[in-house]
Amino acid sequence: MAPKILLTGVTSFVGGTAFSKIHDAHPNYDYTLYIRSEYRANIISKKYPNVKFVYGDLASTDVIEKAASEADVVVHTAESADSVPAVKAIAKGLASGHSKENPGYYIHLSGAGILTWYDLKNQRYGKPPLPEQSYHDINDTDRILNLPNEAIHKDVDNAVQSIDSDTVKFLIVSPGVIHGTGLGLFNKTSMTVAGLARATFELGYTPFVGAGQAKWDYVHVEDLAEFFNKAIEATQDSSTREDPEVWGKKWYYFVSGGEHQWKDLAAWVANEVHRQGYIPESRTQSITFEDVIKNGYKAGIAWAIN
Repeated sequence: MAPKILLTGVTSFVGGTAFSKIHDAHPNYDYTLYIRSEYRANIISKKYPNVKFVYGDLASTDVIEKAASEADVVVHTAESADSVPAVKAIAKGLASGHSKENPGYYIHLSGAGILTWYDLKNQRYGKPPLPEQSYHDINDTDRILNLPNEAIHKDVDNAVQSIDSDTVKFLIVSPGVIHGTGLGLFNKTSMTVAGLARATFELGYTPFVGAGQAKWDYVHVEDLAEFFNKAIEATQDSSTREDPEVWGKKWYYFVSGGEHQWKDLAAWVANEVHRQGYIPESRTQSITFEDVIKNGYKAGIAWAIN
């Protein structure tokens, strides 16, 4: 029997790309998509006529719980790093629909913004990372699990990591800057890099914050989507479906493709925007963190911190 997969966030950049990758690899799986809009569901069903839909938002916890109880695997990408009630509903639903002998699986998308707490607290904008701001997703799991509760996304991560049930296996993936063109039917770009390009159009130069020495890891959206596919495949493989080296509190995945400094990324963006003729010269310029906030660059917080 084909596994039943519940996915949230399929109209988003990451979720849409993940669903595309997973469906391409496993077209015969039984898919249910949790979605807000019947209009968008109709668009999706034209390309994927065999998928089913459940309608609601992240506040519709009864609906989420019921949908999760009927799934074998839940992939949660719909504003998943910011809603504790949705996480609890998924965990409760999976637990009610499964047993120790036949567990349910929860694959949760968080975000590496959780690691930025120190710079935000100490207003270290545009400065290079300190040695203690380096985290490894195998060697530093205890440090990651014990980040301060003030960290972005920490309340949601805590809710996932508090799942204590033989009937629910879980993992968290927490990528940094996601780049590339999405494969979904709706949102095709990330907020962070696309936001830098939009700021370049508005300002006539590409901004970086302070000295521009803050660093982030990055990953291509298709590589991240392939991680979700591999995680689902692990739920179907007898050698990995019960493996404590794959599932549980200790298994917090960053999925990094490399590291960039924001001043360097600003130069790359400026070069490309100039090459395409949108600005008269390839130019970068330092701005303050206050400028980021004043100009409403939501993604700009990431440009400033490690």
